Amino acid sequence: MQNFPFAHATHPQWHGAADLVLAQLRAQMADGQHASAPNLGLLYITDDYVGVAQEILDYLGAELPAVTDWAGTVGVGIAATNVEYFDEPAMAVMLLEVPSDQFRVFSGVSPLNLGFEAQTALLHVDPSTPDVTELLGDMARRTESGYLFGGLSSSRGRSVQFALSGDGTLPGQGRSKGVFSGGMSGVAFGPQVDLISRVTQGCKPVSKVRVVTEARDNVVIALDDQPALDTLLADLKVSLDQPEAALSAVRSALVALAAPRTGTANAAVRLTGNLGNETQVRQIIGLDPGRRAIAVGDAVRPGLQLAFCRRNAETARADLMRICAEIREELEPAELEYAAVDGAAASSPVERKQIVGAVYVSCVGRGGAHFGWPHAEMQIVRQALGDVPLVGFFASGEVAYEHLYAFTGVLTVFTASVE
Repeated sequence: MQNFPFAHATHPQWHGAADLVLAQLRAQMADGQHASAPNLGLLYITDDYVGVAQEILDYLGAELPAVTDWAGTVGVGIAATNVEYFDEPAMAVMLLEVPSDQFRVFSGVSPLNLGFEAQTALLHVDPSTPDVTELLGDMARRTESGYLFGGLSSSRGRSVQFALSGDGTLPGQGRSKGVFSGGMSGVAFGPQVDLISRVTQGCKPVSKVRVVTEARDNVVIALDDQPALDTLLADLKVSLDQPEAALSAVRSALVALAAPRTGTANAAVRLTGNLGNETQVRQIIGLDPGRRAIAVGDAVRPGLQLAFCRRNAETARADLMRICAEIREELEPAELEYAAVDGAAASSPVERKQIVGAVYVSCVGRGGAHFGWPHAEMQIVRQALGDVPLVGFFASGEVAYEHLYAFTGVLTVFTASVE
């Protein structure tokens, strides 16, 4: 499998950006180093182009007729190798060459076929969709690995998704034009599509891990049998006697929630002080002095682990470099395995793999602005992984496993054996 062609461009007129993208894609498909017969397109646009989303998809589909299926969405920012586009009209496209029996594009009018053996799935979700957590759990159960990746669309206006399936739509649904608002869509991949995916957190704990001992809905009443509000104020070293300082500190604080684990391992905070994959970060949305409680942006139940944390650029940078290093380690050839053959040592190298494409979904609050300089987040990924084909978007919520995250990045790479 060869590298996936990819392209990105910004232009005040969508047609100008699309032509620039098409020129890049055609040059790559003809250079002998990229896939020459791709059949699946991933399309991400900034919200400046939402009003012409259908025109963009129609135009790219007509110019690339061999690409039978399309998926993607909108973001207030989008990403490609080494570059981030915020506050400007832009698009990014990657063309995948995948066996036709190893992927399915799905949407509300073209649901995932129960006869398809889905191993994983890339999801694009409208943020206004109710019961997102339940939908993610249901989708995860429909995959063999239970692993999902993707995110919630982000837009300063209408949110759209691209989901055009070569298999058509359900009877009675008419012919889909491929642009949707609301619900969930994406691409399911079969077991022959090799990928590696990692979640990177962006917050630094400022307290020890505690156990939620009393909670109701989204209100945390007690931590380790102590009033939750008192615990929060003590950890932040502030007092309600100085309300302005206290409210400023609370506004910058977040909660890291994780399910309890057996043994001595902490799900919420690693020994190194950064957050684990099991952890979901949520905002503090209110204080209840009467009950000495705090309200957070998600349902909380007794038994969960909880740690207070803050967003931290250095922690985010180090954790992003960590997941890139983990991906590299999986790709690098392992040491030769030796087996005794007729009393002599014989060596058999482990199969080597390379990255042929990548999808990166990051929080709208990350990107270069959070890391300290323009395009910083994508430049860190490029420095760690090299010039791999990469596209993605900045989301209002990130999906990995069956969880909905915040303030994270989800990096997924497609791999192929090195011949």
